[in-house]
Amino acid sequence: MIDRPSLKSVRQTLKATTGSAWRGLRSKAEALKAHVVTRDPVWLAVRRPGRPEAVAVGVTAAVAVGLLLLLIFFDGNWLRGPIGRAASASTGREVVLRGDLDVRLLSWTPSATVRDLHVGGPAWARDRNTAEVERLDVSVRLRHLFIGQVEVTSLTMTRPTVRLIVDEQGRRSWDLRPDRPDDGRGAKLPVIHRLVIHEGRLTLDEQRRGMKLDAMISAREARDPHDGDSGFLLDGRGTMNGAPLTLRVTGGPFVNIRRDRPYAFTADLAGAGSRLQAKGSITRPFDLGRFNAVLTLEGRDLADLYLLTGITTPNTPPYQLSGSLSREGSLFRFADFSGRVGSSDLSGTLEVNRVGQRRRVDAELRSRSLDIDDLSAVLGARPRVTSGGTVASSGTPGKLLPDAPLQTDRLRTMDGSLSYRAGSVKANALDIRQVRLGADLKDGVLKLNPVSFAFNRGELNGTARIDATKSTPYSAVDFRLSGYPLESIIPARGGAPTVTGRALGRARLEGPGASVHDLAANSKGTISLVVPQGRMRAAFAELLGINVGAGVGKLLSGDQSTADIRCAVADFTVARGVATSRTFVIDTDVVLAQGSGTIDLGAETLNLRIDGETKKPRLLRVWAPITVNGPLTSPRLGVDVSAVATQGGLVGALATLVAPVAALLGFVDPGLAEDADCGALIANAR
Repeated sequence: MIDRPSLKSVRQTLKATTGSAWRGLRSKAEALKAHVVTRDPVWLAVRRPGRPEAVAVGVTAAVAVGLLLLLIFFDGNWLRGPIGRAASASTGREVVLRGDLDVRLLSWTPSATVRDLHVGGPAWARDRNTAEVERLDVSVRLRHLFIGQVEVTSLTMTRPTVRLIVDEQGRRSWDLRPDRPDDGRGAKLPVIHRLVIHEGRLTLDEQRRGMKLDAMISAREARDPHDGDSGFLLDGRGTMNGAPLTLRVTGGPFVNIRRDRPYAFTADLAGAGSRLQAKGSITRPFDLGRFNAVLTLEGRDLADLYLLTGITTPNTPPYQLSGSLSREGSLFRFADFSGRVGSSDLSGTLEVNRVGQRRRVDAELRSRSLDIDDLSAVLGARPRVTSGGTVASSGTPGKLLPDAPLQTDRLRTMDGSLSYRAGSVKANALDIRQVRLGADLKDGVLKLNPVSFAFNRGELNGTARIDATKSTPYSAVDFRLSGYPLESIIPARGGAPTVTGRALGRARLEGPGASVHDLAANSKGTISLVVPQGRMRAAFAELLGINVGAGVGKLLSGDQSTADIRCAVADFTVARGVATSRTFVIDTDVVLAQGSGTIDLGAETLNLRIDGETKKPRLLRVWAPITVNGPLTSPRLGVDVSAVATQGGLVGALATLVAPVAALLGFVDPGLAEDADCGALIANAR
C-alpha cells in the first residue's frame, strides 16, 4: 500500500514534467510564428502586397467574374458552328444546327434545346438526309458526367424524321463509322429516364431485298392510368417486292426507366407471305443487344423469311411455329420451338450468330411424324396441303424431277449447320419409315452428310456437295441403296407380287444445274442396280424370252408359280444427262435376257430393249425383243415384232460380261460378290 505523502509527490512530479513540455512547445510555436511574420514571402506578400501580387489577384477576380457573367449571359448560338464542324468531321457527313441553340448550364441537370437539326447522308446518298429534328430538348445528370457516364434525365423530340437506306452493296446510311465493321451486338444507348417523341417518322429503303417502309413513331407519357394512347408506338406501312408490308411495335411509357427493370414490348411484322409476332422485354432498357420474347412465326413458305430476316431457309409448305426468342449480344436463339410445317410436326432450336463478318445459323430439328411430301419441298417440289395431307409435285405436269431453281445468292450470304431427324414417317408409296439429314454450309459450299432414308426393308444413304459460289451451282451426289424390296417398285398383279427380292444400287452423278432437274439433265457419272437373288412370276419370266405358249398360257390361267431370279444387273454410264446401258442382264431359271438402251434424264424418257432366250425347249416361241419406252412417270411396254431374231448366239455373248459384272459388284457393295456369285451364274449359262 502506497502512503498518501508518496502519491502527492508523484502528482507534483507529473505536473512539473507536463508544464515543462508545454512551455517547450509554446516556445517553438512562437519562434515559428516570428519566422513566418518576418521572413516568409507568401505572408509578406499578403500583408504587404506588391505590384505582382496585385496583378495576380486582379486577374483571378476578373476571370471569376467573367466566368460568372458567361454562365449567366451565355448564348448557345456561339457554339452552333463549332459543334456542327466537329460533328461533321467525326461522322464523315454534314451536320448542321440551323436553328437556335439554347444551353442552360447552372444546374445539377444541365440542359439544352436544339432547333432545326440536320444530319446529312453518307457520300453515296448525299441527296437524302439521314435525320432531321425540328426541336430537341435534352438534359443530363451532371454528377455522372464527372465519372465519364452519360445519364439522360429527359429527352423530348418534336417531329423527328429518320431515313434509313441499305444499298445494293449492303452499305447502311446510319453507319456513322463505316470503317468499324458491325459486330452484330446491337446498340447500347445511354440511360434515358424520360423519353417523349412527338410526330416522329421513320422510313426504310432496303434495296437488296426490295423492302420499303414508312412508319410513324410516338412516345407519350400517361395522362392518367387509363390513358390507352400512352407509351411507345411505331406503326408502319410499306411494300416488299411490291407486296404489302406492315410493322407495329408497342411499349410502355418511358418514365422512370431503370437499367435493372425490364422494359416490356410487343412487335408484329407481316409481309412477303409471312408474319412474325413477338411479346417480351428488353432485359436492360436501352441495351438493345439483350432481350427475351415469345415469338410466333407463320406463313406460306419458310424460304420467304429471307426477305424479312436475311436468314436463308429451305422451301417448305405453309408453316406455324412458336418458341422462345432471346438475344445476348450477337447471338439470337430461337429455343424449344414447336409447331407444324405442312402436315408434319417440327420442333427444335435455332441459333443465329455473327462470326467475323459472316452470319452463321445452326439448327437442331426433329419431327415425331413426317409427311414425306413436306420434305420433298426442300428439293424443289411444289407442295400443296390438303385435308388428307401434303401432296407434292415436280412443278411441271408429267415430270418427275423438281425444277424449282436453287437461290445460290442466298447460300453465299451465310454459313451454318443443320441436324434433322424424323422418328417416324407417315404412310407413303416408298414405305419410308425414318429420315436423318445433316448439312454444313461454308463460304457458299453446301455439304449434305448424311442423307439417310430407312425403309420398312432396306435403306438409302448418301452424300451431296453443292458448290454455289457461282451463279450456276455445280453439284456432286453419291447415293447407295441396300436391301430395298422389289415388290415396292413393281406393282402386284392379281393380288400376288410380280417380283420379289432385294435391290442394291449406287448412283454417282455430278454436273451443273440450278435445280434437281437441271443437274440430272447435265450430269455425268454412273448408275448401277443389282438384284443378287429373288423370284419372279413364271409367266413374266417366260415372256422375257417371248415364250408365247408358256407365258400367255400361264397368264390366262392365273398361274401363280414363280421362277428364281439368279441375278439381275443394270449398269449405266451417264454423259450429258443421258444414261447409256453398259451391262443389262436378267438371269432366271427359265430365261436369260440381255438389255440395252438409254434413259434421258433431262427429257425424263426411257428407250430400252430386252432380248431374251429360253433355257428350255418350247413348242411355241417367237423370239422378239421387249421394248420399254416413254416418260419415266408412265413407261410403255411393247414387243418389237419387226426384229424377230434367230435362236442362238445370246448365251454365248453373255460370257464376255463376266469380268465387267464382277468389277461392278465391288463398286455397288464390296460384300456383294460373296452373297451372290452373279459372275459365275452368267458364266455357267454358256
